[in-house]
Amino acid sequence: MGDICVFCASSAKVDQSYLEEAYLLGEVLVENGYGLKYGGGAVGSMGAVANKVLELNGRVTGVIPYFMVQVEWEHKGVENMIHVETMAERKELLIKDIEAIVVLPGGTGTLEELFEVLSLKKLGQFTQPVILVNTNGYFNALNDFLNKMIDEKFMRPEHGELWHIVDSVKEIPEALKNIPDWDEDALKFAAV
Repeated sequence: MGDICVFCASSAKVDQSYLEEAYLLGEVLVENGYGLKYGGGAVGSMGAVANKVLELNGRVTGVIPYFMVQVEWEHKGVENMIHVETMAERKELLIKDIEAIVVLPGGTGTLEELFEVLSLKKLGQFTQPVILVNTNGYFNALNDFLNKMIDEKFMRPEHGELWHIVDSVKEIPEALKNIPDWDEDALKFAAV
């Protein structure tokens, strides 16, 4: 199996349930033969998922900009750490050569990564599954808003397949088996 890219938060102040779900994600990845590709941080959900994968001797690739290294956000235990100049380079490398993207609850950085990938997928520039883990109903309002975009004809009905939602990381392996391939040619540059 290849790598799963995980978008998630660096805040350690969040409710413990979010960190536990990130920790469990690390376990799910290793048990199913996937490597972790993530933003290289050491704390919050980032640190939790990386720590669990490392604890289980799984594969971890971090991608982090130099400015984050300078403020000591880098996970020191990740040997395969790629340093880049910009956030844009980071995102580009994170989504290269991966099996899927898993999005855990997070803040503006996590959402910015998610929306860039959804936009790329809509334009046929990215075709892998994007799975949102809806811990504590975190993504309910976002899912409603995305569906409102479809209802109001800012996106086509087919664009509702850009993302998939699971309630727990335990559902990810089954979801990956059942998510249909994204037809990049049929939807490429598709207007509403």
